[in-house]
Amino acid sequence: MYGHQGKILHVDLSNGKIWKEDIPEEWRRLYVGSRGINAKLLWDYCKDPDITWDDPRNIIIYAPGAVTGTTAPCSGRTSVTTVGCTTGLYLKSNTGGHWGAELKFAGYDHLVVHGVADKPSYIWIDDDHVEIKDAKDLWGKDIIETDTLLKKWHGNDSKGLYIGPAGEKLVRASSIQCSLYHAAGRGGGAAVMGKKNLKAVAVKGTKPVRVKDPKRFAKVAEEMRENLRNDSGAIGLHDFGTAGSIAAVNELHAFPGRNWQTGYTENVHPISGQALVEKGYLKRRVACFGCTIGCHRYSVIDEGPNKGIASGGPEYETFGALGNGPGIIDTEGVLLLNELCNRLGLDTITAGTVSQWAIESYLRGVLTKDDTDGLELDWGKIDETLKTVEALALRKGKLGNLLADGLKIATKKVGQDSYKWAIMNAKGLEQSNVETRSAKAYALAFAVNPRGNDHLMTETFAEFGSSPEAVEVIEKVTGDKKWASPHFTEFRAEIVRWHEDCYEITEALGFCVFTSTAAFGINPDNMARMYEAATGIPMSEDEMMCTGRRVVTLEKAFNITRGATREHDNLPWRLMNEGAASGPLKGEMNSQEELDDMLDKYYALHEWDLKTSWPKRETYEKLDLKDVADYLESIDKLP
Repeated sequence: MYGHQGKILHVDLSNGKIWKEDIPEEWRRLYVGSRGINAKLLWDYCKDPDITWDDPRNIIIYAPGAVTGTTAPCSGRTSVTTVGCTTGLYLKSNTGGHWGAELKFAGYDHLVVHGVADKPSYIWIDDDHVEIKDAKDLWGKDIIETDTLLKKWHGNDSKGLYIGPAGEKLVRASSIQCSLYHAAGRGGGAAVMGKKNLKAVAVKGTKPVRVKDPKRFAKVAEEMRENLRNDSGAIGLHDFGTAGSIAAVNELHAFPGRNWQTGYTENVHPISGQALVEKGYLKRRVACFGCTIGCHRYSVIDEGPNKGIASGGPEYETFGALGNGPGIIDTEGVLLLNELCNRLGLDTITAGTVSQWAIESYLRGVLTKDDTDGLELDWGKIDETLKTVEALALRKGKLGNLLADGLKIATKKVGQDSYKWAIMNAKGLEQSNVETRSAKAYALAFAVNPRGNDHLMTETFAEFGSSPEAVEVIEKVTGDKKWASPHFTEFRAEIVRWHEDCYEITEALGFCVFTSTAAFGINPDNMARMYEAATGIPMSEDEMMCTGRRVVTLEKAFNITRGATREHDNLPWRLMNEGAASGPLKGEMNSQEELDDMLDKYYALHEWDLKTSWPKRETYEKLDLKDVADYLESIDKLP
């Protein structure tokens, strides 16, 4: 088989059974790979609504992209799919690094883990040799310690994917770490691994990934590389990482601070990508497998009381959630918090968001000093925030146990209208740091995101029109470049639908989404040509985008089995009811009327029912998902 290795590896931790399955040719045409085939597998195994995140019947699937392991640029990404613990709904997370390519080299496109081990375990894959091994010496270890031991046992050329103490303790903010500092961070996938007693998956592979038409493949790959070399967004990502945009976002009064009560911060420079470079913290730029950009950071504190602290990052979201959010405008303060999260295995976005909620709740008198285990929480207090994050990761004390289950549960326990300043939507995921009150396509994208309100399912960065390439995308989607502004509500449905389809196929192939929805050197046309050259499967641009729509619809259907309706497609209370604090759009908010209008247009574009948001039978059948419609009809979930 070409492009794909053609194999799905299954490991059942409950009974020790290991087996391999061929990928059906039809799946390669309908779902392409990675995120797409993962969604199909999750549907087939877990569509029964009684299967919860902590049920032994829940599976977790790891899959590098369809062209990962080849010379395709920036194609080292891996999708992880399961029933999520934060929302109880569909969860797809995604990570970079080198683990995914190594799984392909071992001969597998997907690893599906079933059941629950009776003791801490890890999976060792060495080409055709697959073994479930005892993890007693790994359990309780942090990420760095785990990586060190796995390399000692299996060689420095092996690649590891693992959870830290937070995942072991089923913390819903826990993150699956990969190649040390890359993370499938959002939604608590690490807690699913922890529930399965699965500490790690170590891989070593030696098998090449072949392509059907090497000359054509190489030509498309070089075209992509040339596009990225010339893309203005890609250049900035290399120089300063994602945090290079913080100053510009702050000037727009769109950089959320103090639990989204502010949008602008004086002297924000210390928590920026530029500061990492100028102050000498940045030691090297790090690239995932096959990457030509190198947007990841590796930062070290060289002097003072924190000398020797080192970690990957921080990125934009970390500087936002653990810097501006809790009012810590201090480079080393964020470096310390970031290192703690990376070591213990925490999603920095959720860790920061729940910490901000705790600070505001304490300042409002909703949480007492007894509730915080004696901590006097306030904005800008580094030591107290470090202790809060550590308590969260280890479920330590009253505060740690309250925060460890996420804001959806914490606000119900605390009451007193505390949901009003909890930055999450009805699905329950804590929101990433995009100011949706002034970015309307993002607002719609966040609302309809099947895993909750964040940017890593449909990133509509082009709506800002911040580069010629972005404006060109908006003109292609809407017919007029004038709509390349985040403040319009017109054509947001079209912009979101195009981006969600593009985002899905990007991940299905294993490309980094920065290359297609933040920079734009990789696009649906060259992705379709590359897939055809790699696999020999005929694929036009329209057909490729249709696979994206098919998967988006299947992900939606999965949530419908769990009771999701239109009411779940919303935004945090604060953003829907409190206006932006400052700037040219002071007072602007995401009103229900405005959101409803965009939702109606979005559902209509998808041919989904406006009242329920559920796809219609004819929509499923157009997308070759008749079996999905049949099942939903059997449980009375068709409109």
